[in-house]
Amino acid sequence: MLDGIYKQTSAQMHKSLQALLKDFTTLRSGKVSINLVENVRVDYYGTPTPLNQVGSVIASDASTLSITPWEKNLLKDIERALQEANLGVNPNNDGESVKLFFPPMTSEQRKEIAKDAKGMGEKAKVAVRNIRQDANNQIKKLEKDKEISEDQSKKALAEVQKITDTAIKKIEDALKAKEEEILKL
Repeated sequence: MLDGIYKQTSAQMHKSLQALLKDFTTLRSGKVSINLVENVRVDYYGTPTPLNQVGSVIASDASTLSITPWEKNLLKDIERALQEANLGVNPNNDGESVKLFFPPMTSEQRKEIAKDAKGMGEKAKVAVRNIRQDANNQIKKLEKDKEISEDQSKKALAEVQKITDTAIKKIEDALKAKEEEILKL
């Protein structure tokens, strides 16, 4: 019974960490990544479709993304979607593909992106704390229903806190690594 709570808590906290790492991929660091356009949706025959499903997205060098549509008539739609995505650069349509040229980041931009990363890290910590609260409530309910003793309840609450501390440490380590990557010139 308690093992199930521990496993579920640990699994949910791991998912929070994975979600944070996925969010980090959308942040720009020293070189551009195709993940910067991961959330861009293109109007494909009336349906909002992810950009990588209507064309190939490649990072041709450290500061350029190139999007080549599989259907040439989508060039204007892709260009419009990229402008609306507000990525901080203007798309360049050369008739074959759309290119995004990212200038080197200033130190202010790096600090701003690091601040965004910190915000993402805080959101992940809040999610982990909410998961801990749910687990603690389940344990307290078991004790109240006399399914476990008071001693078992205290041990279980301590175990949930250990799982939480581990998850928070992993989040802080991931955040620190991402901040270093962003701020590195």
